[in-house]
Amino acid sequence: MSNRITAPQRQADLLLYRLYRIHTTAGRLVVHMCESEFGITRREWRILSFLAEREGALSSQLAEHAMLDRARTSRTLSTLVAKKLVVRQPRPSDRREVHVFLTDEGRRLYGAIYPRVAAINRELVADLDGPQLEQLDAMVDALQVQAARMVAARPETPTPQDGGD
Repeated sequence: MSNRITAPQRQADLLLYRLYRIHTTAGRLVVHMCESEFGITRREWRILSFLAEREGALSSQLAEHAMLDRARTSRTLSTLVAKKLVVRQPRPSDRREVHVFLTDEGRRLYGAIYPRVAAINRELVADLDGPQLEQLDAMVDALQVQAARMVAARPETPTPQDGGD
């Protein structure tokens, strides 16, 4: 059986494009909130939120989880340090290894933003019923596994980089 997922006829049929449109459209709500109400960029929010889940992470670990290159991650961390939202702490036995932690203000900001981002997420899927939500969750997981397999089969594929703030 042919459909627009397996036999796309135009760009608007491509799954990656459709997912990107969802991300970009609904993501505008998050970007606007972060910038207008909290004075941080999308990239700063991404690093802050990953750090909230991985206190003490290395900059390289944050870059990997946030899908940013190390230079962008370092610049973003410098901005977050200047805003007093994170601190860098070198490991005493190896000063080249720097761990990153949220400050109390960073934790407060995360606590203020995260519930609102989660609410946007809930609103996005509000018209789906229980079985649809379970199916969607399983399908997203399956697509991520397949995407990882595809990239692993092509080791020359560079790590994706976020081009925007």
